[in-house]
Amino acid sequence: MPTVERIIQNEIRLALAPDAVLFRGNIGTAWTGDLVTKLPNGDMLIKNARPFNSGLPAGFSDLFGLTGAGTFVAIEVKSPQGRLTDKQAHFLDFIAGRGGISGVARSVDEARRLLAGK
Repeated sequence: MPTVERIIQNEIRLALAPDAVLFRGNIGTAWTGDLVTKLPNGDMLIKNARPFNSGLPAGFSDLFGLTGAGTFVAIEVKSPQGRLTDKQAHFLDFIAGRGGISGVARSVDEARRLLAGK
């Protein structure tokens, strides 16, 4: 079942598609090791297992891309109760400080206002 934030992200990407190309920033953790063996029941056995983090750096926005004019956009999508982390706030400030469009959106309307500079 998708989270509230995931639903809002998808709604924003679809609604803003005429004005901006937005991508979802994916991150994840997987496991790697010295020897990976698939067992007969489908389980995986990993010798000397260790986590492997992949994707964008901590604080990178949920949605990012470009407007039709080529301006970089970074949107942190939050549920109505969601709060920014310090790293997320720093990233948004970093983008804005370099001429990009950045901010928090909890709805399609907020994302539209952000893109319009309001």
